[in-house]
Amino acid sequence: MNEPPHASHPVPADRKSLFDRIGGRERILPLLHHFYADVRQHNTIGPIFNATVSDWPAHIANIADFWGTATGGPPTYRGAMPLKHLPLQLGQKHFDAWLDLWRRNCRIHLNTPEAEELIALAETIGRRLHTIVTYHGRSPGVPVSNG
Repeated sequence: MNEPPHASHPVPADRKSLFDRIGGRERILPLLHHFYADVRQHNTIGPIFNATVSDWPAHIANIADFWGTATGGPPTYRGAMPLKHLPLQLGQKHFDAWLDLWRRNCRIHLNTPEAEELIALAETIGRRLHTIVTYHGRSPGVPVSNG
């Protein structure tokens, strides 16, 4: 028996976006709430976030848009994420601390395949952001360090 052309078919898991496999914004938001609770208490990066972010609910909503867009969800993020990090004088220890907390929270709050994929995505974004911050934060004539 043929189904009508308008019948919906489930999309195979290997063809769904990471956003859909995570569970959409409804699963990203709780992850971010737990993650940023840890960030605010962290000795290395907490002071930077606490001095920079004045409206945590708005920040988390904006970051949920970022991760939603980055994982294949609706293109709702409208920020210039790298530019916001330039004046913060971030070093490798800041990126390492952020990624450590991100890894822990993803592994606690998501299923393993999706957690590992989201961690890998964050590591790639982190490397790119570190390169941008390092390049734009250096003085003219000072070589960029790989460390």
